[in-house]
Amino acid sequence: MNIQNLSREQLAERLAVLTEEYNSYKEMGLTLDMSRGKPGADQLELTNEMLDPALLGNFKASNGFDVRNYGILDGIPECKKLFADILGVKPENTIVFGNASLTIMYDYIAQCMLFGCGEEPWSKQGAIKFLCPVPGYDRHFSILEHFGIEMINIPTDENGPDMDMIDSLIADEKVKGIICVPMYSNPSGNTYSDETVRRFAALKPAAKDFRVIWDNAYCVHHISDEHDSLMNIFDAAKEYGSEDMFIEVTSTSKITFPGAGVAALAASDANIAAIKSRMTVQTIGYDKINQLRHANYLKDFASVEAHMQRHSDILKPKFSAVLDAFDAKLAGKGIAQWTKPNGGYFISLDVYEGCAKRTVALCKEAGVTLTGAGATFPYGKDPEDKNIRIAPTFPSRDELCKAVEILCLCVEISAIEKILG
Repeated sequence: MNIQNLSREQLAERLAVLTEEYNSYKEMGLTLDMSRGKPGADQLELTNEMLDPALLGNFKASNGFDVRNYGILDGIPECKKLFADILGVKPENTIVFGNASLTIMYDYIAQCMLFGCGEEPWSKQGAIKFLCPVPGYDRHFSILEHFGIEMINIPTDENGPDMDMIDSLIADEKVKGIICVPMYSNPSGNTYSDETVRRFAALKPAAKDFRVIWDNAYCVHHISDEHDSLMNIFDAAKEYGSEDMFIEVTSTSKITFPGAGVAALAASDANIAAIKSRMTVQTIGYDKINQLRHANYLKDFASVEAHMQRHSDILKPKFSAVLDAFDAKLAGKGIAQWTKPNGGYFISLDVYEGCAKRTVALCKEAGVTLTGAGATFPYGKDPEDKNIRIAPTFPSRDELCKAVEILCLCVEISAIEKILG
């Protein structure tokens, strides 16, 4: 039943039925939260073994260093190797930081603003710009807005950002970079195609200090038996001599404990040297006890994959619950489209144009909290007011089923209201 093909009388009748159902949900006094991509309690339980004091042994890293003491600025060897294996780079091209990759990205942009990255500091170059694939990650946008960097929307599809548009825009030397999630993108769950990765590697920006911040947050976060794969950006960059253009980050935030994980950066020899030089002034080093705990618990890439399968066993039914509900309640009505990711933490839902804010508000009144409409665009402004990021991970499956039922109801109500004017 395509809603857009109904007469006004039929739409009014349909709206009356839906409103009655909606009001019955409001009377239940529900409190359901789908607002952020947080692991559920059952996922947190998976890693409790990591808190066993025996994992720390004699507090010695593989090189004999006592992790309780000062020293080893760029991370203990076994933790550097673990991240190197995850990202497909050499250990010497990694630096292990604290608990959040978001902090690494903020700090890197701050360093470029203050001290530059091979050229004059960005803060002394006047108004500068960054390219932002949309829909995208709101915390990326918040960092850029915090530093007063102008953000330019770059449309995306199942293959990644519009690379023709990027090629055109980087002819402006004021365009200093792009920040993106290349695998299981936030919120679409799409993974950049090999062609897109190669085109990133082949970029020829006018700005010599142009940087691509490659936020590979979900590189091992599969939820389907059919896994996506992402071409290694540094392998591609070697073909074009563009390794210095890329800063890759990741973390264990959704592998072990969010807020108590370990984050890492991968970069070229030149960028690693520059970052380590600044770190000698900035810090005495990050939490090596936590690094050792993670390295001894996760052990190697094969163990990480096995551990992530346990996460997948929990998440797959949740994602299926949302997608099954969308298929049952919204498919064929001409009022919504959504992604069907093989991994990551989100589903991107496009509702009827001009209805995202109304849909989120209706859900809120019925006790379902969603990510705010507009959050997936710079400055919180979705030009078509249609995208909503769906985060299925945190609620229990029973709560999720109820929440998505209400969501589908609100999507249809808001669309009919819009059509009726």
